[in-house]
Amino acid sequence: MHESNNPVGLLMEGGALRGLFTAGVIDVFLEQGITFPAAVGVSAGACFGCNIKSHQPGRVLRYNLAQCKNPDYCSVRSLIRTGDLFGAELCYHTIPKELDPFDEAAFDRDPMAFYVVCTDVETGEPVYHRCDRIADHTYDWIRASASMPFVARPVEIEGRSYLDGGIADAIPIRFLLDLGYLHNVAVLTRPRDYIKEASRMPLSLSPLMRSHPRLRAVMEQRHIAYARSRSLVFAREAAGMTVVICPERPLPIDRVTHDPEKIHETYTFGRRAAKAALPAVRDMLAGEAGSKTEKETISNDESNA
Repeated sequence: MHESNNPVGLLMEGGALRGLFTAGVIDVFLEQGITFPAAVGVSAGACFGCNIKSHQPGRVLRYNLAQCKNPDYCSVRSLIRTGDLFGAELCYHTIPKELDPFDEAAFDRDPMAFYVVCTDVETGEPVYHRCDRIADHTYDWIRASASMPFVARPVEIEGRSYLDGGIADAIPIRFLLDLGYLHNVAVLTRPRDYIKEASRMPLSLSPLMRSHPRLRAVMEQRHIAYARSRSLVFAREAAGMTVVICPERPLPIDRVTHDPEKIHETYTFGRRAAKAALPAVRDMLAGEAGSKTEKETISNDESNA
């Protein structure tokens, strides 16, 4: 990576298996030797994005193709038996420890500041946890970030319970700005014209939501927060402060699929989008991006957010 007076952060949105788009993007970055001093991943953006810190291109595609028809990986059967649509034992133990080992030593050595976003079940607030070493509950934090409401159990870490970070902060651009990363690359898994609608899920039917009113309130308003974050991302893109990499059209995959062709196609879309964005990414890393002054851009951000 080129040294710059304006360090560049990497943001990776979630979306369950739409995250294979993000996997394609980060694999291109790894193959091109592109690195970032800091990254933040949400849900699948954390699960799949962590491989940029362990320097393992191809791993996400490989294990998703190998496991996509395994009911212990993702199935209604898993949900009924364990309370998790994505089987926690297979996803966060057997695969990274045995079947397709995660390079824990490489992850620990890499200096990237890698953050995952979770939602505190009691408060409904986002929690941004920095994962430096695998031994420090990193698999638990990643699992918590990807524990989707209604189809996963909350994850308890050091006495607190957490769910999917996408509930409280699906696109944590403000978090990166607050850390001082005024230039960023944002990998989104929805097209530019996507508009999130209010949840149609009757939240009152969920015992968890009934017993946690703050979490429920955040769930009811998350489409509004999501729209604000997207608006901020695209405003900063217009100001030359952010490179946005997103699908040109809806991805050919649902949150869950058992179709290897759709898995590979979604991953390929990510690779193509990353390759198209490489000149802009390199310019930003070299400190050559940005047409407005920092003061002007921050002022515009505040008015548009």
